Amino acid sequence: LSGPCIKPVALANVFKLYNSLDIPIIGIGGISNDRDVLEFLLAGASFVELGTINYKYPNLIDSLPKSLENYCKLNSINNINHITGTLKLDD
Repeated sequence: LSGPCIKPVALANVFKLYNSLDIPIIGIGGISNDRDVLEFLLAGASFVELGTINYKYPNLIDSLPKSLENYCKLNSINNINHITGTLKLDD
């Protein structure tokens, strides 16, 4: 199982691992754009892996850094690592 259908499960597991371990986590599963990368970082991933999406959009990797840089500028984020694990769930 891969692609967008696995993303909710992958995000949930990254979040669980981030909140129970003190090691870098690689987020993988269903990442197809800059928003997905941000969601994995917020959930606690230190890194992300682009897998299946490379077959559909092989040049995606070229546009991601600039897109993430623009996001950081728009949101006054000095270092993208500062958002890692900042996701908070409502009780």
